[in-house]
Amino acid sequence: MANDKMWAGRFTKSLSQVADDFNSSIHFDCKMYKQDITGSMAHAAMLGKQGIISAEDSELIIATLGEILADLNEGEIDFDMTAEDIHMFIEMELTKRIGDVGKRLHTARSRNDQVALDIRMYLRDETNDIIALVKKLIGAVVKVAKENSDAIMPGYTHLQRAQPIVFAHQILAYGMMFERDITRLEDAIKRMNKSPLGSCALAGTTYETNRDMVAEKLGFDGVTLNSIDGVSDRDFCIELQAAYSTLMMHLSRLSEEIILWSSWEFKFIELDDSFTTGSSIMPQKKNSDMAELVRGKTGRVYGNLLATLTMLKGLPLAYNKDMQEDKEQIFDSVETVKKCLEVYIPMMETMKVLKDNMYKAAQKGFINATDLADYLAKKNVPFRTAYKIVGTIVGECIEKGIVLDEMPLEAYKAHCADFCDDLYNEISLETCVAKRISKGGTGPDSVKMQIEFLEGICK
Repeated sequence: MANDKMWAGRFTKSLSQVADDFNSSIHFDCKMYKQDITGSMAHAAMLGKQGIISAEDSELIIATLGEILADLNEGEIDFDMTAEDIHMFIEMELTKRIGDVGKRLHTARSRNDQVALDIRMYLRDETNDIIALVKKLIGAVVKVAKENSDAIMPGYTHLQRAQPIVFAHQILAYGMMFERDITRLEDAIKRMNKSPLGSCALAGTTYETNRDMVAEKLGFDGVTLNSIDGVSDRDFCIELQAAYSTLMMHLSRLSEEIILWSSWEFKFIELDDSFTTGSSIMPQKKNSDMAELVRGKTGRVYGNLLATLTMLKGLPLAYNKDMQEDKEQIFDSVETVKKCLEVYIPMMETMKVLKDNMYKAAQKGFINATDLADYLAKKNVPFRTAYKIVGTIVGECIEKGIVLDEMPLEAYKAHCADFCDDLYNEISLETCVAKRISKGGTGPDSVKMQIEFLEGICK
């Protein structure tokens, strides 16, 4: 029938089944049922207070919406997948229960501002959940750092052994990245936290509404100040997806390190059996599949960001149906990020650090060469001259198959008379780490300060 839709009054034909299926969004926007009902309850309260509908009708609508919410939460009713979207489903269910009174709910609002409200509330809730997970991940990083503040390993540049550091310093670098991720997400929430409800289709309403009352009830910091922008803005979707993408990039970088560190070539760490998989043909294999999946899923989140940007780039104001496409993309990003964090936290907490292997790797590769050059520079040898001398010494050690610690003092003196027997203490790995006293470095006091900073974040 032509009147099977709430908007069907102007039409003489029913929507074709194929078009109806193509147009419908309830199979994914049903995720927002809590936000839709909560927003509608606040709207109904405002309509009653303003005298736009009677107080009795307002109270009945609010009470019935509460019942619908409870029934959905408890699985007493199912979503009607023939409904066009979650907004129409809730309104139809309300009208089915209380008749014409339910039809008053949509006074002074449009689906345009309703959906804009719901998506903001949903993303605010989900992003706060993500922030809580990131804090737990930082807690796992801090735990690993505390247990490995004395675990000396080679630090790398260009994936070549560079200078000695402690493993705590390396892993805390990711903690700092995750701390910045939290601030990005919090900033995005601040900019998003304005209520668009009351913008209606695009031009506002002739009713004397109180948008500020609704915004306050729903936990917003205020209202959108331009009704056209209120219904057409999806900047927050882009900003959040950019923040999600950055978070996933950090997880992916850490995943790459974990994959390398757990390989036989490095063997710096061992992942717990509960977060690894085996091979169908090679019985010796222990694969870091969780880290690999996180690395792979990063591209998925990037793709959702690009898809949203592309969808929005040519849209005129105000609302267009194209904007329905924002939800599947950002819902997928939210779900992907949460799943990655949920597996990462216990994977980090159960990871075994192989300190002896790290130390043995640090003994090779001449990673104390900079310290040897600094040793000469502190004896008033110009650093560039010291650099060249040490480079020559390294070359000689390579030819002889020894490391700097094994080269005799006489051989050192042949290159520069300023070498004394105290050089061996100066180039020991423990000394190299301990004397990195600059703020933010790998020295003990700095690492302790970094741990204390991140502990404050994850509380």
